[in-house]
Amino acid sequence: MLGLLSALLAATGCRERTAGGYQGYLEAEFIYVGAPLAGRLTRLAVTRGQEVKAGDLLFELEQTSEAAAVAEAEKRLAQANARLDNLRKGRRPTEIAALAAQLQRAEASLRWAEADLERRRRLLRDDVISAAELDLAQAQRDADAAQVESLRAELETARLGAREDEIRAAEAEVAATAAALERARWALDNKHQIAQADARVHDTLYREGEFVTGGMPVVSLLPPANLKARFFVPEGEVATLRIGGTVQVRVDGRPEPVPATISYVATQAEYTPPVIYNQENRAKLVFMVEAVIAPADARVLRAGQPVDVKVGR
Repeated sequence: MLGLLSALLAATGCRERTAGGYQGYLEAEFIYVGAPLAGRLTRLAVTRGQEVKAGDLLFELEQTSEAAAVAEAEKRLAQANARLDNLRKGRRPTEIAALAAQLQRAEASLRWAEADLERRRRLLRDDVISAAELDLAQAQRDADAAQVESLRAELETARLGAREDEIRAAEAEVAATAAALERARWALDNKHQIAQADARVHDTLYREGEFVTGGMPVVSLLPPANLKARFFVPEGEVATLRIGGTVQVRVDGRPEPVPATISYVATQAEYTPPVIYNQENRAKLVFMVEAVIAPADARVLRAGQPVDVKVGR
């Protein structure tokens, strides 16, 4: 019984294929364009049915807050860079000159203290002064020597710039502010959306002045490459089709069929969809097949149009 039923279905399928090919319709895969951030729609640059090119503006959302965030981040980055540059190059020339002058005075005082100490040593040998006076001169000389060493170290440090840990901290601050600026610019850029490819505007979902929730589509596009023929092949004939095979798609109102390339063959059978029900195939098991149409041919076609498909050139 099952063998007889299969034979009848195969015979019926062959008659349908010879008479008019396989039945189906044009299916569209729309691209829904929205912004990841919320905002009031300030400009809708396209209308339904309009053809757009890649790079054309689609819409803009209110961006006052985002523009202010970018300006603030740019100023913070400039401040962080200035601080880092200042730490790397050390103190200003006038500050270094002041330290050098202090060092010269300290060195002069040290020379005088050393000379005075030598004089007092001679006087002590001649019993002119007491030992206490010599100790006082020695202490003054040692203090002047310590002051000279301190100023020399301070001057050397001023010429070297800041410590390595301070510079690393300043570099991290620059990196953080640069990341904040990048984030602010990303938010500002995403307040307006452009077409990523040539397409037809299928629909606009908001009007200017309305508030758009983040992630909600504002415009739906149909690139020509996203229009395909979807048709249904009887179970007994699906084995004859292969991915990459050529079919001819005939649409009402066009004298010549349109070539298409098979891109998908379903792995499971289904009952004939209601959209192509008729008396002959009402209860048949079929496999859905999809074929992509060249963009040049797809531009003049419309989603939902019924089609007849024949295999081969």
